[in-house]
Amino acid sequence: MQLLRTGDSGPAVAEVRSALREFGLLPPLAAGAPDDHYDGFVEGAVRAFQQRRGLITDGIVGPATYRALREARWTLGDRMLGLMISAPMAGDDVFALQERLLELGFDTGRPGGVFDAQTEKALRAFQREYGLNQDGICGPATLRALRQLGRKVTGGRPGLLREQERVRKAGPRLRGKRIVIDPGHGGPDRGVMVADVAEADLMWDLARRLEGRMAATGMEALLCRGEHSCPPEAERAAFANAAGADLLLSLHTDANHSMHAQGLATFHFGTQNGSTSTVGEALAGLIHRELVARTSMLDCGIQPRTWEMLRLTRMPAVRIEVGYLTNLGDRRKLLDPVFRDVVAEGILVAVKRLYLLGQDDQPTGTFTFQDVLARELARAE
Repeated sequence: MQLLRTGDSGPAVAEVRSALREFGLLPPLAAGAPDDHYDGFVEGAVRAFQQRRGLITDGIVGPATYRALREARWTLGDRMLGLMISAPMAGDDVFALQERLLELGFDTGRPGGVFDAQTEKALRAFQREYGLNQDGICGPATLRALRQLGRKVTGGRPGLLREQERVRKAGPRLRGKRIVIDPGHGGPDRGVMVADVAEADLMWDLARRLEGRMAATGMEALLCRGEHSCPPEAERAAFANAAGADLLLSLHTDANHSMHAQGLATFHFGTQNGSTSTVGEALAGLIHRELVARTSMLDCGIQPRTWEMLRLTRMPAVRIEVGYLTNLGDRRKLLDPVFRDVVAEGILVAVKRLYLLGQDDQPTGTFTFQDVLARELARAE
């Protein structure tokens, strides 16, 4: 679809305005007022919606924002839900179904708002246990049963507890862990471009440095794109899911119209209603603290988002924004191979800390690649 921004007009703008009014972000249309203009009020409402949904708040309706507007209009019960392979159903109603099944003790995985095979399996299990037709479709009878039953699982959000338990059971050794590394952009999509420096090239180089260090510890590190390709985020997430990855690390740099914007930020899956990836948030925090300590970059925080790479992956996923290419100081650091080695080491150490679960650890910024190797060798003996 075309990007919609201030100054545009037409039926697509009218559809966006209608959705924003439904969400209470635009006032009712005054009599005789045009309903197909993208003005400053619409831009402000779009920014508010984007912030609410964990999207980039640029005031522009692109594919991600349009999809979120469409998905947010569905509530559980508006339509029948089922598995559709070619065009999976997505929306807030799917998210609500996943949350309800989890509360009743049926494992849908981390709720992401997409009706996938694991959601269908959980729904069929629910239907089987409660004597319903096991068709894997959330229709009127299934919906009534879901609403009538009380909560079964207590003591925490079950999906998040499962994530934590998987990390505990995995043990402290890195050998055998499968990590998918996602170098941002690639191929014809160069990402941020400043003075002939491309985000895609820098992140490819960083990914290869991280891949080499992970392989040396016995981990299986997989890159989800080639040097000259740029699959969409949904395909990258599908690759990580099919690979059965334990973690996904997405590498990016940022840009801003102000040359003064600078610093490091990390992102994990999280929604405005409190659903989050507990392990993803923990890993984001570990990576963030390691890199801030090692690079002295400005701390831009750890933030929840619902971006596709974070939402569609079945494993804990973290996106790392390593500085701003539009900032002279950050750009100089990123162009230095030694600096990229430091970043790769910090990410590796953070992954090790995640599996150590706080045991036999060292202060932030002091754990080295050689320490990690030594511990892996000692555990192998």
